[in-house]
Amino acid sequence: MRIAVYGATGMIGSRVVAEALARHHEVTGITRSGAELPAGARPVRGDAGDPELAARIAGDADVVVSALGPSRTGGDRRAYLADLGNLTATLGAARLVVVGGAGSLVVDGVRLVDGPGVPEAYRAEALVVAEALDQLRGLDDTVDWTFLSPPPLIQPGERTGTYKTGGDSPVGDTISAEDYALALLDEIEKPVHQRRRFTVAS
Repeated sequence: MRIAVYGATGMIGSRVVAEALARHHEVTGITRSGAELPAGARPVRGDAGDPELAARIAGDADVVVSALGPSRTGGDRRAYLADLGNLTATLGAARLVVVGGAGSLVVDGVRLVDGPGVPEAYRAEALVVAEALDQLRGLDDTVDWTFLSPPPLIQPGERTGTYKTGGDSPVGDTISAEDYALALLDEIEKPVHQRRRFTVAS
């Protein structure tokens, strides 16, 4: 399968690239910096907001993975939404799988981002990623997308090979980035959650 990964050198994107390569997929990694990728991945330097690049990448892929996130350092967080909109507008026949956030997960009818447990430093970012899910849900049925929310804590760790899945509510508090990438590739290879969000946890 031909898989293109935006944000291929980030904490999650790099694990997605590694997992896809381990499963012998053809991997293209797109980064703004042009940073080096693991052997076997095709590096492309570019920006998700570039319509010509996005159309070319999607035209050569079966699945496009967005492992991008809003700026945490004072940049324009809403540029993330514009980039995501560009990816969906140029997707063509490819499928889009979005590395989402935990803030839009719902407990007792309340989104996590709207509750008291979200540190203020992360609230703005979480709200933008939650808005991205709403943006995807507003698309028509011609766009094939999936949004994968991690649990509240995701960090580098061990690839245990196991995880739990859920829908719009958390199924646990944590997962390693390695097991998250495992779940994402499982969904790519055997789609179950097309045009909807799901979540995973250890």
